[in-house]
Amino acid sequence: MARVWQPGLPVSTDAKATKILARTFFNQLRSSGYTPTQVIAVATELIGLVTTDIREADKAPASPSTHPAEENRPAA
Repeated sequence: MARVWQPGLPVSTDAKATKILARTFFNQLRSSGYTPTQVIAVATELIGLVTTDIREADKAPASPSTHPAEENRPAA
């Protein structure tokens, strides 16, 4: 059974782990028959979702606690 991300669970911020995750996801898409153009569309959609998430977090009223996704967001 696949692990599902849940708020509050630690997420690796290791750059090497991020690269491994991206390569694994890419390889999974390609082995499932996605074309390079379709992989780009998936990546674009992911970027859009992250952008929306960040914008919504920025619009939220300031509170003592941070946005749950912010706590687990890998460092750039």
